[in-house]
Amino acid sequence: MRDPVVAWALSEVGFLRWSAITLPDPFDILGQARAHGLAYGATVSTGPLDARTIGSVARSDREFSEEELVRVEFLITDLHRRVRPPRPLSTAQVEALRLIAKGYRYAEAADALQISQSALKARITAARQHLYARTTAEAIQRAASCDLI
Repeated sequence: MRDPVVAWALSEVGFLRWSAITLPDPFDILGQARAHGLAYGATVSTGPLDARTIGSVARSDREFSEEELVRVEFLITDLHRRVRPPRPLSTAQVEALRLIAKGYRYAEAADALQISQSALKARITAARQHLYARTTAEAIQRAASCDLI
């Protein structure tokens, strides 16, 4: 938290060259980076504050060009989008995904839950949206990797 780059990234969204940071650096963090060959750097900050992704790049020979920074911002923003934490699932959504993950067909899962197939599909669609998944299989994989099912 003593790093002015991190302080900037927690208060802003976008990208900034380290040479443009005007925040105090009483612990000489940027000076220490230069001493290790990281003379020219930039940081990207993306996402909401409660799920912020901060990524930095650095080099020893020159400042990054505007085009390079735009590309870095795109890559870090895309990575953030791909790995952002899922929103919580409801108990009903977890039950629906769990049954489909066990190999139940939609009709069987709906019967097991004593709901209509359209209600089951609505639960699965909502779960996919919460998990930022394009398919049900992807939703099941993400839910399992996050220990939700």
